[in-house]
Amino acid sequence: MSTNVLDDAKLSRFHLKTTLYGNGGHLVDGYILGIIVPALPLFAKMHEITPLMSGLLGASALIGVFLGSLIFGRLTDLIGRRRMFVIDLALFVILSVAQLAVTGAITLLILRILLGIAVGADYTIATTLVAEFAPKKQRATLLAMGPAMWTVGYVAAIMVGTGIANLAGDDSWRWILATSAIPALVLIVLRRKTPESPRWLAQNGRPDEALAILREHVSPTATLADLADEDDRESNSSWADVFAPQHRKRLAFCCLFWFCQVVPYFAVFTFLPTILDSFNIASGFWQTTSVNLFLLVGGVIGVLTIGRIGRRPYTLISFTLLAGSTLAIGLWQNAPAAYVISLFAIFALVSSAMSALDTVYPSELFPTNVRATATGICVSFSRIGAAVGTLLLPVGIAHYGAHGVTLVAAAIASLGLLISIAWAPETAKLTLAQAAGEAPSDRIQSVDRNQARSPLAP
Repeated sequence: MSTNVLDDAKLSRFHLKTTLYGNGGHLVDGYILGIIVPALPLFAKMHEITPLMSGLLGASALIGVFLGSLIFGRLTDLIGRRRMFVIDLALFVILSVAQLAVTGAITLLILRILLGIAVGADYTIATTLVAEFAPKKQRATLLAMGPAMWTVGYVAAIMVGTGIANLAGDDSWRWILATSAIPALVLIVLRRKTPESPRWLAQNGRPDEALAILREHVSPTATLADLADEDDRESNSSWADVFAPQHRKRLAFCCLFWFCQVVPYFAVFTFLPTILDSFNIASGFWQTTSVNLFLLVGGVIGVLTIGRIGRRPYTLISFTLLAGSTLAIGLWQNAPAAYVISLFAIFALVSSAMSALDTVYPSELFPTNVRATATGICVSFSRIGAAVGTLLLPVGIAHYGAHGVTLVAAAIASLGLLISIAWAPETAKLTLAQAAGEAPSDRIQSVDRNQARSPLAP
């Protein structure tokens, strides 16, 4: 392939810095979404809110992510990756600080939705930029660091928020929410010198700028020939292009697989103290922290294993374990606390490790001209699931109990397994262009070593 200077580059300090600064956005994203967990019970003590409003506040940022991913995914393909790379972080800081002035549930709901829009923008921008610089051999590992860092941010938010609440009391929820401005400020400084994607520049009639970036950061011997494939491809894509016949099944798979993963994930971990209380298990600091620590361990496992295990078996094994753990919780009434917490820990471990696929699959399955747009659609669709799960969980527990809710989670994970059996492709060891099917001879190969075509191959 003509873009081998990028795909076959030796992993360098530049790649690691780009990955750190790009995926650092995921850490801030996780922090923003996680900080509502310790703040919401305190807010509810100070303001009389219904279960529906509690669900809305828990899901508010996820609703914003849906909008932000759709809008900014397309915008990132049109105007470039780097320009949006800093703007969204500035919004993080402004909106985080604005939460100090909240006086009621409606104001908080609006601010959390706006924060979610900024988070949605960062999902598409950062992931796309990291993917387009990453060498083929390390691409999955570098992309998997995004969900791992998201988990670090999510768990850190819960621990920081819980610590502040224990020290400062019930009225500390404003300061808890506003702490998300701190990591965002740090990341703004770090991201300032990150270059634009040479793939995007070449495709948008700026090959000289792309070549200069390649020579400075990737290979001093790079030539315009290394950019020929990007330069020749159509750049003025439209929304309709992402739904072209060669992309439809891939788009459907990414949306549905992600949807089935995050519905139980966000429902469980946004309201984990409530769920444990429903099982008559004390939901103190150490009980919730022990489960959340498994999220961190799972994130590390995802980074270490995603590049060594095929994408397809990784997906199938993960969904099987998610379905099994939630089914086991739901079927045993009055189970011992150790049993329930152990299964939630397994669920946390597998969910976090599996999230590595959330950045790998969308980045690999679509070409440069629609990569951010397609990623934005996938993120948005997944956030519908996350928001629905978060919104309905308090209502579901009130009507059907915690056991009924976990059985629903098992059913959703089982649906994800069936979808993955039918459609999950294998993209390991392919260049970014090959995985996206950008050349007639390039096809996504199934896990079958006889080179049978994947059901998603165009």
